[in-house]
Amino acid sequence: MTATISSLGDRARVSSPGPVRDLRAATEAAAAMMRALGIDPDDPRNPDLARTPQRLALAYADLLTPVDFDMTTFDNVEEYDEMVIVRDIPMQSVCEHHLLPFVGRAHVAYLPAARIVGLSKLARVVAHYASAPQTQERLTTQIASALDEHLRPRGVGVVIEAEHTCMTLRGAKAPGATTTTSSLRGLVKENASSRAEFLALVGRGER
Repeated sequence: MTATISSLGDRARVSSPGPVRDLRAATEAAAAMMRALGIDPDDPRNPDLARTPQRLALAYADLLTPVDFDMTTFDNVEEYDEMVIVRDIPMQSVCEHHLLPFVGRAHVAYLPAARIVGLSKLARVVAHYASAPQTQERLTTQIASALDEHLRPRGVGVVIEAEHTCMTLRGAKAPGATTTTSSLRGLVKENASSRAEFLALVGRGER
C-alpha cells in the first residue's frame, strides 16, 4: 500500500487511494471457492453456511480498508529531548502470500526535534499501514518512514512482534512461533546508547 502524506501546517493527512470494492462479486467468488473446496453454502443440512460467503467478503473488506487520519503535531516548546515510546500497540494485518492474518503488537519510538506528535497518532500510523496485504518487513519499514518523513525527528525506532497464521495453522504448523522485525532511523540506529535504550524499553535488549 502506498500512502500519501500531505502537509497541512501542524498536521498532515495520511491517506491511501480508496480501493474499488465489489462486495457482490467478492461474495460470489467466496461461494465459488467454498464449493471448489467441497463446502456447499447452500447445503440444506447446514443453513448457517448460507451467509458465510457474504460474511467472508465483508470480513476481508474490513481488514483491507485503511482509515485515513490527520497526524497532528505540536511545537516542542519544552525542548523535550528524551525518547518517546508507545509500547504494545495492537496490530493485525493480512499476509500477502496467503491472505491469512498475522497478529501481534508494535512498539514505536522517536527522539523529538522541533515537533512532537499526538501519542494516539502512533497507533493510527500502525493501523493505517497494516490495513493492506503486507509482509511484516515492509510494514515495519513503512511505519518508520512515515514518522521520519513527517516529524523529522532525531531518530525513530519500530519493532513489531507477530504470529503468522500462515505458519502456525498450515505449512510448518508451528503454533506459538513469533516473528520480530525492526526498523531504526537516525540516532536510534547510529548512536549505541540510544539504540540500547530503545531495545531495552521494548524488551529486546541483550539477555
